Amino acid sequence: MSKNYIGTLVTIFLAFILAITIFLVEDTPAIKYFPLDEEVSFQTMETNLQLLTETDQDEYNVLWSSTSSLKEPIYLRQDVSLLYSDGRLKGILSKWKENEKHIQLQSKVHGEDSSHYQAISFHHGEIHYPDEQIKSIQAMTHDELYVIDSPHSALTSFNRPTNANQKDWKHTLDNATNQQLNYHWKQLIQHFSIPTDEYNFVPLTDLYQYQTKPIPELTQAETNKVIGQLWEGLYKEYILGISRNQQPVNSFVPLILFDKQGTHLMVLFQDQAGEKRQLIQRYSFESL
Repeated sequence: MSKNYIGTLVTIFLAFILAITIFLVEDTPAIKYFPLDEEVSFQTMETNLQLLTETDQDEYNVLWSSTSSLKEPIYLRQDVSLLYSDGRLKGILSKWKENEKHIQLQSKVHGEDSSHYQAISFHHGEIHYPDEQIKSIQAMTHDELYVIDSPHSALTSFNRPTNANQKDWKHTLDNATNQQLNYHWKQLIQHFSIPTDEYNFVPLTDLYQYQTKPIPELTQAETNKVIGQLWEGLYKEYILGISRNQQPVNSFVPLILFDKQGTHLMVLFQDQAGEKRQLIQRYSFESL
């Protein structure tokens, strides 16, 4: 490995001690899961990360946005988006509107040095029918961006590597992030004495994959319910807790553990006070 890449590793680890910025817009007390409406769906939905102009030496801005739209307004719309940089929480965006069909979240994020950005968004809505029946709609989107700020080349970025140099940078940044996250997750697993062979492990930033495929041991319908209830719990116990703190938070990507028997899941994370937290969600599919 070249001196350039070794230096990048050092820079990334030093960056972990920097304060993060939390953005919270128009938060509401809860995202609530209701039986999913099979007749209504999002027309468009997207999360996007885009490198903007360089602001100074070793500094730049990233445009972070999330949008979702329906054909017609519904009773309640709410979206939330989480941004992580090199595995560490960079910011939260959340907005809710009544009788609305469109939600747009957007923020300009300041960055320094080479970094890997990952954003995941949950798009949600409630539909209230005349017979007092309530249903919901939901979807997840994501994006990721590698920003390369090297003294030997111009500032550049990519979503997926297309040449040997970009592949080397991706490998370097991924290794640095994975080392940090694996150490953090191992501490959480040991703290709660979790038998690792009984679970499948998925970082929160990879949860979007279950938008279109089932969780192991579950059907897609069961998966959709589990995901909706999971985001309900994450919003209440993780997102609101951190965003209300409004202080620098030593928070990394939460780890989700899916029980291999298909009975429950766990979420492991560190809260705004530095306390290790464990959420347990047991599955119930009677209403499906």
